[in-house]
Amino acid sequence: MFKKSGETETGFFARNKTLMAISTLMGTVIGAGILAIPYVVSQSGFLFGLIIIIGLGLALLLINLMIGEIVLRTKEQHQLTGYAGKYLGRWGQRLMMFSMVFSIYGALTAYLIGEGETLKAIFKIGTPLMYSLIFFMITFFIIYKGIKAAGKVEMILIGGLLFIVFLIGIYSYDKIDLGNLDSYSWTKFFVPYGVILFALMGFPAVPQLQEVLEHKKQQMRKAIMIGSLIPIFIYILFAFIVIGIIGLQNFELLQPNERIATVALSIYSSPILGIFANIVAVLAMFTSFLTLGIALKQMYEYDYHFSKNTALFLTLSVPLLITALNLSTFITVIAVTGAVAGGLEGILIIFTFWKARLLGDRKPEFLLGQYKTLGMILILLFGLGILLELITLF
Repeated sequence: MFKKSGETETGFFARNKTLMAISTLMGTVIGAGILAIPYVVSQSGFLFGLIIIIGLGLALLLINLMIGEIVLRTKEQHQLTGYAGKYLGRWGQRLMMFSMVFSIYGALTAYLIGEGETLKAIFKIGTPLMYSLIFFMITFFIIYKGIKAAGKVEMILIGGLLFIVFLIGIYSYDKIDLGNLDSYSWTKFFVPYGVILFALMGFPAVPQLQEVLEHKKQQMRKAIMIGSLIPIFIYILFAFIVIGIIGLQNFELLQPNERIATVALSIYSSPILGIFANIVAVLAMFTSFLTLGIALKQMYEYDYHFSKNTALFLTLSVPLLITALNLSTFITVIAVTGAVAGGLEGILIIFTFWKARLLGDRKPEFLLGQYKTLGMILILLFGLGILLELITLF
């Protein structure tokens, strides 16, 4: 389940390059963000949530394809910050770095809060903060040692989580109330935006796909399209089942952090299956926390030359402080992170794509259109999303 950083991956996925590329992207996209989707969609209404999931899903599919063409137009291999620096200059690189660090801090904070709530829902004693602190101490030691989850473990765990939730849907089909799905609120149409954008983000995985595909780079477009489209259908089905069982009124009776999908299901649906769903959610957030925590620590350590202890402190102090002081909730952190970091990254990627079409130094294996008009619409959408989320927050 775990391996030291830098070890290569072997087995079935390693022998099936296209499938491995698809699973790499899906494993990055589908994460703990899914646990926040049902509540925010129930606020706007399932119909409006459906529109936002499909709309943002297709928008991020295009963004992922843009990243794919940027990667294939460039001889040197980079991550998003490197491509932004190459084509947009220092300001682009710094903004991309800010958005990626902001995104990681937001995710780490959400996972730390979420772990406390899900563990409390499993054991029924103590406080969520107590479990968050226990989880923090365990992961602190693991990240210090540099051990991370193996590449496909998170996707397997998320798959297990979805399987258990679908089992809950099957065994609780008589509890699915279609009346929970037919209400909507125009005034809350925008509410799911940040959470859904967070749940659909998988930008850093796209540059890795050319490594995964090796000499089959012509398969990158296919891998990006399949790996981006499948999460859209999963999120729609997940929201349908959870909202159908719970409904907005029951969600509103819960404490803010109890509105995590698996926690709410353990309260209002099958307690046994709910406990299993929470266990898998704990493991999924655990592996995500390790992967992101080590990545941020290594950035501080290798790129900015901080000592190991200083890098560890900078990585983990922010999420610990926000959680310990109860400065935010699981869903709020995800919404703000998605809208701000996801929106900023989306804008920068579009500008990088336009520049790469002019300045790229190799012929790509697939070509997109210029997308000038659509690109400008997406830039305005992402910019408006950042503005509205910050206004809502403050």
